[in-house]
Parts: sequence; C-alpha cells; structure tokens
Amino acid sequence: MSPLPPSTTTFSAADHPWIDVRTGYQYDQVGLRTLFLNAHRIDDLALPHPPAASALLRIAVAVTARITGLDDPELTASQWNALRRSRLTEGHFDPDAVHAYFDQHSWDVLDPIRPWLQDPSLRDQCDHSTGINAFVPGRPAGNNLAWFSPHGHHTTEPVPTAEAVQILLIHHYYGRAGTGTPRTLNGATSGRQTSGPLRSSVSFHPLGRTLHETLLAGVPAFTGDDQPPDTDACPWEQGAPHDRQAPPHRFVTWPGRQLTGLSQHAILLVPGHDGTTVTDAYISWATQQPKPITTDPYLAYRIIPERKDAARRRTLHRADASRAWWRDLDTLLLAPDEHGTQRRPAIFDTLNDLPEPVRRNLRIRVHGFDQDTKAVDRQWYTAITPPLLNWTQEHDPVKAHRIAECCREAEQTAQRLKTVAKEAWNTAMRSRRRTTLTPWVNKTLTRYWPKAETVFWKLLEEPDTPAPTAFADAAAAALRETTKAARARHTSAARAVAHAVKTLYRRPAAPRKAT
Repeated sequence: MSPLPPSTTTFSAADHPWIDVRTGYQYDQVGLRTLFLNAHRIDDLALPHPPAASALLRIAVAVTARITGLDDPELTASQWNALRRSRLTEGHFDPDAVHAYFDQHSWDVLDPIRPWLQDPSLRDQCDHSTGINAFVPGRPAGNNLAWFSPHGHHTTEPVPTAEAVQILLIHHYYGRAGTGTPRTLNGATSGRQTSGPLRSSVSFHPLGRTLHETLLAGVPAFTGDDQPPDTDACPWEQGAPHDRQAPPHRFVTWPGRQLTGLSQHAILLVPGHDGTTVTDAYISWATQQPKPITTDPYLAYRIIPERKDAARRRTLHRADASRAWWRDLDTLLLAPDEHGTQRRPAIFDTLNDLPEPVRRNLRIRVHGFDQDTKAVDRQWYTAITPPLLNWTQEHDPVKAHRIAECCREAEQTAQRLKTVAKEAWNTAMRSRRRTTLTPWVNKTLTRYWPKAETVFWKLLEEPDTPAPTAFADAAAAALRETTKAARARHTSAARAVAHAVKTLYRRPAAPRKAT
C-alpha cells in the first residue's frame, strides 16, 4: 500500500454524534459511547433508515455482551439468566466498563490505517472508486435514469459523515450481490460479490421501555456445544485485518462474529477536506469464500424436511413491504416444535426468563428491507407490536393457539379469495386467461387484508366466534366492493360474484384417510 500523508480529519464512531435517538418527544444524535452511558435515559433508536437501525442493534448488542460479561460461554444457562437479570436490575450500564471498552479499541471512521468497519487496502486494490451515488441508497448511478432524485452521473453531492456511517452499516448487512467494483488480490482480479447476510430479510428485535432494557433483552444466549477460548472477535477488536483469501472459520463464534463479522462486502469511505462529509466510496467484495451457514437470532426460519444437510434451514419469510406484521404472529408466539417446519427467532427463547416487569412491557420492533436476492432495493419498513409476550405458548397456550388459528384462517381465506376472484372474472368476462392474474384479484386482496386485520383483533377478544366465517365475511365484503361497478352493468358479473361468495363460505372437504 502506498504511503499516506498524515491526516487531521477524524470522525470517531464512539465519540462523534451520528446515531439518532429519541427520549420522549426530544430527538438527538449521539456516538456509541454516549449511547451506552445514557441508555437508561434513551427511549429508543430513531435512525431514519430501518436497515441501518437493524444493523446497529446487532452491533450494540455485541458491545452490550462485552461490557456486561454476558459473552462468557462458560456460564450455564441459569447463571447467564441470573447475570442478565442482575444487569437489568442495576438500571444502567456501568460507566467504568463502558469507558474501558471504548478506550480499548479504535473507532475512527476516517483513520487512514484502520478505519472503522472498512478496508483501506481497496485504495490500492481497486482501479477506481465505486462512486458516492452508488454508495447512497436511492440515488441513480451510472446510466440509470434519475426518476425521483436530483442526483445523476455529473452531480455527485457529498454526504454528511454521520449519515455515511449509517449507510456503511446498510451495505455491510444488506449489500447487493452480482458484479461490483473489481478488486485485485494476490494477482487475481474479480468483481463478483455475494449478498449481505441480512439481504431481503425481516428482523424481530425486543423493544424495552428504555434502550438499556432493549439491548439487554436483545442479547442472544450461547447455544453451541463449545467455543474455543479467546477466538470470538468483532471486526474492530481484531489485531489485524482478516486475510480475505483465508479459509473461513470452522464455525461462527458467538456473539461477536455471529452479530458483526459476517459481512460479504469491503468498503472504504473517501472523506472531504474537513472530515464532515464523505465525497466518494469504494465498494467491493470482502471474501471469495462461501458464506458460512449460521442462524441469526432475530430472524424466523423455515425448516425443509427433505434436506438433511446444514443448508436445510432457510429464512421463513422474505421481507415484503405489503405484508402486515400481525400475519407472522403465530410464528413468533408458538414454542419450537421438533416436528414443525417453522422456527421463531431464537431470541424469543430467552425472553421468558426476563424479570416480570420487563417481560410484561416488552414489545417487538420489526425491521424489514424488501429486496430481491441480487441488486434491486424496493422498500424498507418498520413496525412496533403491542406487548405480546404474555401471549406466547409458554405463558398462555390457549391464546397462542387461538392466534395461530386466526393467522392460518386469514391466509387460507386469502388463497380461496384469490381463486374465486379469478374464476369470477373469467366467467363474467368469458375470458380464457387461466394463468395470469385477473384485474379483480389484486384489487380484491388489497381490500381484504385491512378488513382481515380488523377481524383478527376482534376474534382475539371473542374466542367463541368461528374464525372461518369471520374471515369469509371480510373476503366477501372485499369482493363485492371491488366488483360493485361491474355487477351493476353486467348480469353475468353479478351471477359470477354471487357464486364466488358462496364458494368462500364453503369449507374444503377433509382429505379421505387411506383404508
């Protein structure tokens, strides 16, 4: 690497403000050190980009485990739970432990030798930078048209460094796959890069009354059989940068590498003259080795029984901006079942051991990023559930199974509605289109789901009301609203819709048992 001139521009992720937080109706920006020192006074994170907040929570949880001693794999489950309860009872993080941790490591985002969460070797190993527009989500880059942005190939406006650090996290966790900026390492040049570990996923994070509670509730427990001592390290804790061509570790260590060390992207920010802005960026691959197979504690999973290898575990739901969070409540509340195909996020398995006041008020923060598997970013979203841990199967099995029944009936009714709406259109319009979606399908489903949500919450208060009939009522109302004009103009449409409504209330016949 070519020698660098001394730099006076600095931006410490620990001590410069870049993290948006909320306390009551007051908003502020803080660095990581202040975030932990004042965590008991802060209500919640307030980052404008949900994927950046999801990434930051994982980093902050890893730091939480370090400064509280919850990263000790030698602790038994009961010892670990007792330690976490005692840390919660203290009401705040130990200031001495916070200062000791942040004083021990380098946090300078603009350091020319060891920039935080960056790879300075890109400066020499890439022939050109990637560009600031490709770095900032939402900006058009290259030959892409500027539909909704004033930026273009010739308007490369810098980004405030505080915002650039948040975007840096998005690339590490949700970065794109495909062809990126070529990088030459050990004589070989490649531009192939794989997607980030959280790409197109939806995360479920415990949300306490204060950030202090949120972080401690979010620490995942050690579930492995063993872990070699002194092997787990976050990227900023390593003495030297990881060898990009070295074989991957035998397994993903807990909690540092599990939460912070799985990035597939190497990034380098180029600061402006005074360090307050970032004017350019390099984005390339971080490793050409296969992705390690691991389980993220904040993701729900689906088990594919037919597959017997380690890759049989897959994410249960891809992030979908059009999908309401309540539709996944059954997955979140039902306890793990060795014969089931769905697995709730592993973090839920530790929440029942929290102190009663914390557990009773704990909500769930949902962070999703609707993306394809390669390069298209569609929409990010966030939501907050009401306190729902008292509904888990461990605490209220009747309520949990009622919720599961309602979620199941809502989905099954939606499938029947999709089928009958398509058949009604084809019948009314004498259409032979049997494969493509008809105009009534999407419009009807769009009307159905808000009605289904209202029905869902009503059914939880009325345990004796039959769920199939209630959701069929919502589906029938949605179909009638969508087809109101067509039914008024065409007798054939009125007859077709009337038949479709009858079909919605008709229960499918149970499969015959083999004799």
